[in-house]
Amino acid sequence: MTLQFVYNGQDFVTEAQRSSGNGLAPEPSNFDLTIQAGWSDRMNRGLFRYHLDGLQTRIMPGPHGYVAQLNIQRGLQRRKPEEILSIKQEFNANQFNFNKIDPEEVIFEMTKVVEGRKEKGQLHERWRVVVLVNVSPLEFGHCLFVQEPSCCLPQVLTSFSIQVGIESVLLSSDPGFRVGFNSLGAFASVNHLHLHGYYLNHELQIESVPVKLLVPEKGFYRLLDFPAGFLFYTESECVVKVARAICQVTDFLVESNTAHNLFLTRGSPPSDQIQDEKDHCSRKGVRIAVWPRTSCFGAKDESAFNVALCELAGHLPFKNKKDYELSTEKDVKDVIERYLLPEAEFHTLEQHLTRHLTDL
Repeated sequence: MTLQFVYNGQDFVTEAQRSSGNGLAPEPSNFDLTIQAGWSDRMNRGLFRYHLDGLQTRIMPGPHGYVAQLNIQRGLQRRKPEEILSIKQEFNANQFNFNKIDPEEVIFEMTKVVEGRKEKGQLHERWRVVVLVNVSPLEFGHCLFVQEPSCCLPQVLTSFSIQVGIESVLLSSDPGFRVGFNSLGAFASVNHLHLHGYYLNHELQIESVPVKLLVPEKGFYRLLDFPAGFLFYTESECVVKVARAICQVTDFLVESNTAHNLFLTRGSPPSDQIQDEKDHCSRKGVRIAVWPRTSCFGAKDESAFNVALCELAGHLPFKNKKDYELSTEKDVKDVIERYLLPEAEFHTLEQHLTRHLTDL
């Protein structure tokens, strides 16, 4: 019988901190313990395509502090990705999807209990969220959050799935737990709605990079550093409202045929300047970065340095030793630049999104 993980708003960890020195790791939450135990059990039972030990890691010299990791097996052993031809491609039951996995890969099903009356927009019991291991992991604890697999939803975000992603980060006491999403055309490998979750025990600049406020009523910001993108922020009290606003942006991107990646992580409150030590280390809330980008269609080359949710956030999984050892920050930025929207196109999109969110 599948393990049930039941939670409510009181389970959110609201006092997370990013250590400024060599502080002790935070006490794992019940959510962390459940994912980590289930993931390690499946690894020990040989359900993955390869065994993942501690990955060789280096911090690239340079102002961006890119976290490079060597993961050769992911490039060699990963399942062949589905050929993607459109951002709005329909679900195809004949292709691989999460209804075809080994049931042993499921760690648990998530259910949220809302005390008192059920608030509009909250998690509904008719939706299941199935959490399963990613059998081609890029880091420790790499799992997938799949919204009601039997509904066969395509890889297009819903307000519900965004809410699940944010709440999963809030359920973890570890500031290194990340959640992300690749749209079709942005290196999603499976056209069946899912988000990624994994642990990365290194600070990323996206956790504290300065931002500019664009639409105050929606909490919509623009990132003030490379790569160009947008940001939302929420603490535990405003998750539903922010999830809806994010979905308004991603719906706009889908309708305009703009591929996009999202990265959700514990982060400091938004600011347009470099913060003091206290604010910089605060991780009470969740930062949600949204990067519109150029579309990449056809079958994904698994040996290449493909720019998706990790790479845009500053986490660089390399699939060969030479690139891992020799690549510089400039090399990485040059590759990422090729996947971003041209500057003029990005600014036009920013204007359209700002007007769109203001009018709603």
